[in-house]
Amino acid sequence: MELGYAVTSYRAQGITTDTAHVLVDSAMTRENLYVAMTRGRDANIAYVAVDQPDTAHDIPHPGDNQAATGRSVLYGVVQHAGAELSAHETIAAEQETWGSIAQLAAEYETIAAAAQHDRWATLIQNSGLTETQAADVLASDAFGPLTAELRRAEANHHDVDVLLPKLVRARRLDNADDVAAVLHHRVAMATARPAGSGRTRKTPRLIAGLIPEATGSMSDEMRQALNERRDLIEARADAVLDNALAEAAPWTAELGPRPTNVEKLATWRHSARVVAAYRDRYQVITEAAIGTQAETIGQKIDAARAQAALDAVRRLAASSMPMEKVQTAAPSSGRFL
Repeated sequence: MELGYAVTSYRAQGITTDTAHVLVDSAMTRENLYVAMTRGRDANIAYVAVDQPDTAHDIPHPGDNQAATGRSVLYGVVQHAGAELSAHETIAAEQETWGSIAQLAAEYETIAAAAQHDRWATLIQNSGLTETQAADVLASDAFGPLTAELRRAEANHHDVDVLLPKLVRARRLDNADDVAAVLHHRVAMATARPAGSGRTRKTPRLIAGLIPEATGSMSDEMRQALNERRDLIEARADAVLDNALAEAAPWTAELGPRPTNVEKLATWRHSARVVAAYRDRYQVITEAAIGTQAETIGQKIDAARAQAALDAVRRLAASSMPMEKVQTAAPSSGRFL
């Protein structure tokens, strides 16, 4: 007989029980999780600690992650490998990390913010704000998100030099706690859709269908750095899509059959690449093409773009199917797809 109610996963290796109850926290590695969750014959149950205070605490601890969920902790554990990698595996892992769209997009946005800082500062100072309000905007934590929103608006073909002063005049800002945050919200609401309407609406200037392209005046050095990362992001999106198609990744089934017509195939690939770019940017590993629910505002915007691209791919694939196949795939109601 052995008392085994509190055995570590290292000690549990080789032990078999009727049921296993595993306490999981963010520090656990996937190797330990695998061992612990395969000890029980009948059931293996994980209790995930999200390290959040209970209702008895009035003030959260500074180190607490308020966005933590059971799902996010388990995702982190699965991504946290404890086994030592070979030299080749280490090099491949580093290349994968630094060449991902997640990394390249972060670099692009950081460079764009620096390249256009003076331009946005001048626009804000000449937007109709008082001198004090303009200084507060430049010093606000919301200044970065505001300038990113202005860049997104410009990628949607809005004239921000005209738009921002108009939004400043729209309603009073005297009682605003954070003028930058208020303007960020106004810009986001006013530019949710690309400028124009109907046939006059232009396609947004987006890198890989997701990242707003930085336009306007900037130094040649900054422009070159942005162009280099733009090209790398586009190439990465192509590579992710090609690899997924070659390996018949489960999520690619949602893309439907590739059209045989050259023009339709190019359009199909352009939209499919947006989905691949989204998965690479947000490290989506599910079999569903778009993955689980987006967690941040920025990801929700990109998820909507990826979903629109996926819908376009499906429509194109359906239109390329022979009529007899479309009829065969029709639902029992008798309506054609």
